[in-house]
Amino acid sequence: MSGDFHHISVMPEETVNGIITDLSGIYVDCTLGGAGHSKMIADRLEKDGRLIGIDQDLSAIAAATERLADCKCRVDIVNDNFSNLENILVGQDADKVDGILFDLGVSSHQLDTADRGFSYMQDAPLDMRMNQQTDFSAYDVINSYDLEELCRIFKEYGEERWYKRIAQFIVEARRTEPIKTTGELVDIIKKAVPAAVRNAKGGHPAKRIFQAVRIEVNNELGILENSFRTAVKHLKPGGRIGIITFHSLEDRIAKNVLKEMSSRCICPPSLPICVCNHKPEVKLLVKGAVASHDELERNSRAKSAKLRIAEKLG
Repeated sequence: MSGDFHHISVMPEETVNGIITDLSGIYVDCTLGGAGHSKMIADRLEKDGRLIGIDQDLSAIAAATERLADCKCRVDIVNDNFSNLENILVGQDADKVDGILFDLGVSSHQLDTADRGFSYMQDAPLDMRMNQQTDFSAYDVINSYDLEELCRIFKEYGEERWYKRIAQFIVEARRTEPIKTTGELVDIIKKAVPAAVRNAKGGHPAKRIFQAVRIEVNNELGILENSFRTAVKHLKPGGRIGIITFHSLEDRIAKNVLKEMSSRCICPPSLPICVCNHKPEVKLLVKGAVASHDELERNSRAKSAKLRIAEKLG
């Protein structure tokens, strides 16, 4: 099974070196995936160390369980969404931990498995569910959202210039029959985007729309801020949070949350003096590191990745 779950972890050395501070500590991988980062963490921990891995994707759980089976440290794997981090840590009797990692976005395995419907390069049913046990899918977004709702997610989550025209073409197309596959959706998007734009360099015309729909289906942005704050709450003094982002929307949330939590003042700039008495909770250690040239040569999907690491203050 683990051989079938292909995913190359981004900035693995930088990430693992950045969050491990105690080889006998407790570390949480909130996005376990194929256990790329987790395996590196577990291999470095002592026998009395502990790794808690969380993922909502059953394929990831199966692959990671196999890959982490022979680790010398304690390993606990949880099938859940990291939006439930508070309850997960309580259930694992791990109120305070030494490090927490978020590797956001879609995995290579999810992109490359055609029938998951994440990729605009392969024809498949409209799905895009990271948790396949839920009912709400890309099919529901594309076929049930009205014009205004489609415009909103294409503009906000896809930052797509042609959001309104694409939404209009989708609404018109589904009047005849439902849009069932990724291939059908790609064809509609290509018709909506002007030929001069499609032919210009700048990526596939469906890229931003697929990103927007995926984010909507999985509520990817809505769960981030609270999850980051919960993670910091459960760090020991000196413990570290690591966040890997892959697009500007999620990176903006990570950057803003960590910036606020590291600031001595969060008063509006218009106030002449500080009245908030805000105390910083973390110290920023890594402020948006990117993959090296050598890594980009090996893994093109690391191109948009950014790594942020912060340390919990005592």
